[in-house]
Formats: sequence, structure tokens, C-alpha cells
Amino acid sequence: MNSIRLIVIVLVQFYFFNLQGQEIGNRDNFTVVIDPGHGGKDPGAVSNGFSEKIISLKTSLKLGQKLRENNINVIYTRNKDQFVNLYERANIANRSNAQLFLSIHCNAHTSQAFGAETFVLGLHANQRNFEVAKKENSVIFYEDDYENTYEGFDPNNPESVIGLTLMQEEYLDQSIIAASYIQNGFVNRLNRKNRNIKQAGFIVLKYTYMPSVLIELGFLTNKKEGAYLNSNSGQSEMADAISNAVIKYKNEFFSNLSKSNLIDSVNSDIVYYRVQIAASNKLLELEPYNFKGLKKVDVVREGEMYKYLYGKHKTLSEANKDLKTARASGFNSSFVVRFQNNEIIKLN
Repeated sequence: MNSIRLIVIVLVQFYFFNLQGQEIGNRDNFTVVIDPGHGGKDPGAVSNGFSEKIISLKTSLKLGQKLRENNINVIYTRNKDQFVNLYERANIANRSNAQLFLSIHCNAHTSQAFGAETFVLGLHANQRNFEVAKKENSVIFYEDDYENTYEGFDPNNPESVIGLTLMQEEYLDQSIIAASYIQNGFVNRLNRKNRNIKQAGFIVLKYTYMPSVLIELGFLTNKKEGAYLNSNSGQSEMADAISNAVIKYKNEFFSNLSKSNLIDSVNSDIVYYRVQIAASNKLLELEPYNFKGLKKVDVVREGEMYKYLYGKHKTLSEANKDLKTARASGFNSSFVVRFQNNEIIKLN
């Protein structure tokens, strides 16, 4: 996993606060968007009589059923054989405020390659990763006015992929964790050949504001593997392995949330100076990836609003140093407040 992390070139682009983070709720408030690849006029890979768009859909529907049986909310980008452009697939995920996005695909190759692999967004480390991404990204050629929609992106040009790494960087660690659970399930539960977790530039992952994983179930160009993926039992087994991985990820997600408690309500006359970096009606997990890398962020509830505080100092001068750090991280509207008896007091 560290080797994956090392190949990333960190290109930081900041977003409005209300587009970031994962909302805390009860254990029934966990949503997964399942994206069956291709569909309609876009067949995806077709080989040995097997169709990617059909296999990805059937496997996705089985996956969704298993997740719903475990009290996980499921939203599909498509639930029948229809064409949905890549940009709209990401929009469906973003509108749902999902905690995880899974795009399901099948692979193809000129050799008899076989095995399962998972991808997260990043720069491809080799030509093979680029070829996989190019195949999936070529879907845009089925769309009208794709040049403007994707801002001149060219699936055939490796240089175009550099821009794709901008949006998902803050979710990369969580994406890798989810991908590792899925990949381990394929290998340990189903004895599938391990083609590992990789990074490449996929458009469908670029625009999602959440941890996202693209799954290549296997190779349709390998007749034996294609037959397995095309079978009802194969699809059920793959869906079962993915669902178990998602449940594990969900449990970890809520375990982390338990660490994100509100500041203890203990009265204290001591005055601290802190930096208020944001306010929202959402209670967010207090992890750095929700706050543009800032660590040790606390939250105080005032009425229906949650106010997020960074740093804690007894002098104003020290707090001003944290203010500069917060603004440099993208929280341009941050300001210093006094904090006493669990109350925020604005400074003149």
C-alpha cells in the first residue's frame, strides 16, 4: 500500500466546505453508490460471447441486494441496460452524499491474462494501467459535445491524465483502504489471481467527492474466466466478496466516527484562543481528509450549527500562527475566537 502512495504526485485543489467530508449519522445512514460500467449503446468489452455491460449490471444488482440486506443504503447509476455518461454517474453519487462509490467493470487483453484488480484514481505507473484507463475513459466518445463536458480531455493522451489527480487526492487514503478490503476478499475468499491495487486516471472517479474504487472483476478475453463471470454463481460470489468488504469498511467508518465526539461539556474558566475554520449543519468525522489536511480539529455545537475549531492556545499571538496555517490550507474565511466554558466568543 505504501508503494501505491509513493507514486502519487500531490496536486492540491480546494473546494467549498459543504462539498467535503462525510456526514455522521447512525449506523443505518451509510450509502454506497454502485456504478455498473458501460450500458446501452456502449457495450464495453465483448469477447467469447460475453458482454461487459451485462455482467457488470448483473453483478452490481446482486451486490446491491446483499448490501441492502445488511442495512446499507444503495443507489445505482443505472439498474438496466441504458447509457449513462461518466459525468452524470459522478453527479448521481455526489447528490446522494454517499460514503463510498464503486464502479464495476470487466477487463480485456490481447493475451490470456486473468485475475481481479482494483483501481483508485492517480497517475498510472505503467503502460498497462494507462491502457485499462484508456479503455474505460473511451466511453466519452459515445457522448455528444464530450470535448466541452470534459474540458478537452483526451483518453488517448497520457498527459491528459495529470489533471485527473486533482479532485480525489483528499480521499485517496480512504479509497485505498476500501480497495484493499475488496482485493483481499477476491484473493482470500475466492482464490482469484491477485492483480493488486493500482492507480490510473479514470474520469468516472475524478468527479466524485467521496472515497471511490473502480473494480475490474476479471478478463472476458480469457474464456474460462469469462465463463465464470458470466455465470450466476460467479456473479454471486464476486458480489458476496465485495459486499463483505464494504461491510468491513462501513464498520471501520463508524468506528472512526466514535472518535469524533463533540468537545466534552466541562466548564472551565480558562480562556483559550482558537481558530474557527468553518461552520456547517453537518457533523463531520474529525479526520484530516475532511479538513484539507488540518489535524486536531474539534467541533462545538451551537443550536443547529456545528462549528469547527483548529488549534488551542493561551495567547493570541500563537493562535494567529494557526490562523495563517488555516488560511494557507484554503480556509480563507477563518478567524480567531475566544473559547471559555465551552462557548465561542468572537473577538472585536
